Parts: sequence; C-alpha cells; structure tokens
Amino acid sequence: MTEVLERDSAVPLYVQLEQILSGKITGGEWLPNQRIPSENELNRMYGLSRMTVRGVLTKLVNDGLLLRVPGKGTYVAPTKISAVSPAYRGIREQLEALGYSTTTRLVSFDREAATSVVRDRLRLARGDEVYVIVRVRSVQGEPISLHRSHIPAALAPDLDQHDVVSEQLCVVLEKSYGLPMRHVHEQLEAVAVSANEAKQLDMHRGDPALLLHDVNADADERPFEYSSIVFRGDRLRLTFDYDL
Repeated sequence: MTEVLERDSAVPLYVQLEQILSGKITGGEWLPNQRIPSENELNRMYGLSRMTVRGVLTKLVNDGLLLRVPGKGTYVAPTKISAVSPAYRGIREQLEALGYSTTTRLVSFDREAATSVVRDRLRLARGDEVYVIVRVRSVQGEPISLHRSHIPAALAPDLDQHDVVSEQLCVVLEKSYGLPMRHVHEQLEAVAVSANEAKQLDMHRGDPALLLHDVNADADERPFEYSSIVFRGDRLRLTFDYDL
C-alpha cells in the first residue's frame, strides 16, 4: 500500500489516510502500545489539515485500533483476546487453548454470612453462609480478569480445603460435591472499575471494563454458584454465537 496521498484520486484524502494508518497497524509496522505520531506530525507528513487528521484518528479510536491517553498522546490499542462466556468453556481453558500462558492468583478465600444480593441469587435464607473466593487471572503476566465466586457452604462443606488455583472451581464442585453446571443465567454490562478492582487489574479507577454475572445451577435447577467476573475492556472481548 502506498504511503503517498493521491490527490487526483476519486478516493477522498481522509479515506486514503485512514487506509494508510490502519495498514501500519494491521501490517505490524506500528505495534500494540506504541505511541504514534501526533496530529501535528501527521499534518506535516501528509499535508492535511489538523481537523482532517483528527477526524481520521477519532474514527480509528472508535474502531478500536487506537486509543488516546490524556496528556500523553495516541497509542496503538493492545490486541484484544476473543473469548466466549465461561458458561460454555472456562476462561483459563480457552486462553491456554489459544496458546497463552496463564496464571491464577488467590486474593482471598473466606466463609461468611451471605449478603442480601447473594441470598437472592442463590435462594438462601438469612444467616446462611457462603464461601467467597476472589481470584485474579493473568495472561502473559498481565492481569486480565477478576473473579469473585459465592458458593453455599452447606452444598460444599470444607471447600476451603481444596486447591482452586491450579484446578478450575467448576471441576472441583462437580467432582467433589456432585454439582455439575447444567443451567446458567447470565447478565453482561459495561462498567467503570472501582479503586479496588483497578488495583487488582493494574488499571486506573474509572477505566472501562466488562462485568459478567453468572448464576450456575444443577440439573434440578438448584443454584450453587453466583459469580461476578470483571474483564479488562482493553484486553478482552466476549463473543456470543446463536443458532436461530
């Protein structure tokens, strides 16, 4: 692809610039997290107005190819990992199947009285206790998701004696407690991370993220796990396929 604007072409100059810049990204000339030339520099390089250059950069930002960092400049957006909902296949299993190196860090593992929200999701009575497990999943050494799981203590006694770091929690629940996942209710929403979430995920407070709520139930539709997973919005996208 030529890097010279063809001013006699029927293709508008801003479209040509967009093709040139996107080609630098998709072709690997500009790498993820690399700072690109400023608007003024691009203006001088291509002889276009600053307004035209800004419009092209804004489109590439909206398309997810670039990101703006206030006070620093414009950078090539990190490559996003595509994954399906963990209800279909565990996130760690998916990432490792794609060739990524993953690690899991246990933040906390507590037994406590269920909150009203958790009681409602798991159909528990006031005073019922749950295990609350908080873990951080990392890819290539970079935090990518924060998992918080609530398990009724009555359904999984001594769960805290099990290794839920090297082994997937769903496997432990099915093999050790006869709790196979057969029904799942999901809610997905866009959120801004809290200060604590930002600390765990190496983000800034208020950065965009995806929040997935899952209620897992067995064949008798008895709920046995309520989880919330915060995914870094700049590193992962969730995909959904439907047969209609």
